[in-house]
Amino acid sequence: MLLEPKCFTRGCKHFIGVNGENEIDQVIICKAFPDKHGIPDEIAYGDNPHVVSYNGDHGIMYEKYS
Repeated sequence: MLLEPKCFTRGCKHFIGVNGENEIDQVIICKAFPDKHGIPDEIAYGDNPHVVSYNGDHGIMYEKYS
């Protein structure tokens, strides 16, 4: 079971959800991090709110869902 990512609880409009066939392969993805590695842990579960560019984010950062 995955923890609830902070980017979801903060209401980021770019959040997509969980990708993967089974629990072992599951990753949390968004428009900034849509690949097989998913959202970096320091953004998804840590203290990085992703309001400044992060390596590999394709220029997409946190935006509040409205």
